[in-house]
Order: sequence, then C-alpha cells, then structure tokens
Amino acid sequence: MSTKMFNTHNDLAHEVRATIITLLNQQLADTFDLYSQTKQAHWNVKGMNFMQLHLFFDELAEGLLEYVDMIAERVTALGGYPLGTARMAAKDSTLPEFPTNIYQGKEILEVLAQRFGNYASTTRAAIETASEHGDQDTADLFTEVSRAIDKHLWFIDAHLQEA
Repeated sequence: MSTKMFNTHNDLAHEVRATIITLLNQQLADTFDLYSQTKQAHWNVKGMNFMQLHLFFDELAEGLLEYVDMIAERVTALGGYPLGTARMAAKDSTLPEFPTNIYQGKEILEVLAQRFGNYASTTRAAIETASEHGDQDTADLFTEVSRAIDKHLWFIDAHLQEA
C-alpha cells in the first residue's frame, strides 16, 4: 500500500504521518470491506428471524459507513490520500471473503461474529500503534470505532448465545 502525501501544516513529523496514513488506509480497507460484507448479510439472510436480522444487519452497516468516512477524512487531515474505492478495499482488506453459500440467520451471524471480532482486534492494535507514534487524535478515533465495534459484536454474539 503506497502512501501518497500532500504538504500540510500538521505538526506531526513526516515519518509519523506516513506511518499513520498507511495504518489509517489499512483500517479504511477493512472497515469498507466489513461494511460491504454486512450489507451482503443484510441482502441475503433467510429464515424465521429474517426481518429482525435484515434490519439489524442494515443498522450495523450504517454505523460502519460512518466510520469509513471518519477514517478517510483523518487520512486527508494528515495530508494523505485515502484509498477508499471498493476495489481498493477488496485488494487491501485483511478480512476473509464473505461466503456465498450461506443464507440462514445463524450461519450469517457466526460469520459476522468472526469478521467483527477480527476487525475489533486490528482496531485495538491500531490504537496502540497510533499512541506509540504520538498521534493521540488518531488513537482517539480508533478508540471510538473500537467501542462501537465491541458493542456491535456483543449484539451479534447475543444472538448466538444460549441462555
């Protein structure tokens, strides 16, 4: 993933900005991919809980789309170039592809739980990296994303847990 940079008056060192822009673009790819996989779940869920899950998946996707925009805008604030098209995300995402042979709610929930769990883990690692490089603003952005993803993961997991 190349890091295109523009001149900026941001006081973070050039090397720090380059590192953080790369990190942000990676999270942008994963966030956009997770958004598209969640929409895939929304469009294709079948079964007894169709309506509940259909609406739930759409709500999850809407939240992710907000973070796509926030992450991309942080890239530009640091003088970077967000790599935010669907093809760019597909090329750079670290998430496994969404399976095309599942439709039942429980199967889809299991896949989304795994994807959201992976994304939560990389987001926490991104918080650590941003903090280590002295970029508290990016760390705060990732912390906000992390809190939301953990809540979404809790909701997904609750559907899979037995009382």
